[in-house]
Amino acid sequence: MKHLAAFLLLGLAGNNSPSASDVKEVLSSVGVEADEDRLNSLLSELKDKDINQLISEGQTKLASVPSGGGGGAPAAGGAAPTGGAAEEAPKAEEKEEEKEESDEDMGFGLFD
Repeated sequence: MKHLAAFLLLGLAGNNSPSASDVKEVLSSVGVEADEDRLNSLLSELKDKDINQLISEGQTKLASVPSGGGGGAPAAGGAAPTGGAAEEAPKAEEKEEEKEESDEDMGFGLFD
């Protein structure tokens, strides 16, 4: 991912065919070392391809991927819950909120 991100940044800056040394320079500017094998693989896959066209094709493919929440389950009708059930519900909600907060960076940074 870091190699692709650097490659795309160079493309946005006007370098339509970034070299391995260009990508390495971008990565080293933020203190990240490039992996030679992955970088060479990426450059060979993207050689002579228009990045804007690849992005357009990728967006078309992503549009077909389902990506929405189904919403919460409807509340059950009837009598109010008993004391034990009422006490357990807030604890479960607190755990979910903590998990959501910790997942903001999904366990990795942009250049990890």
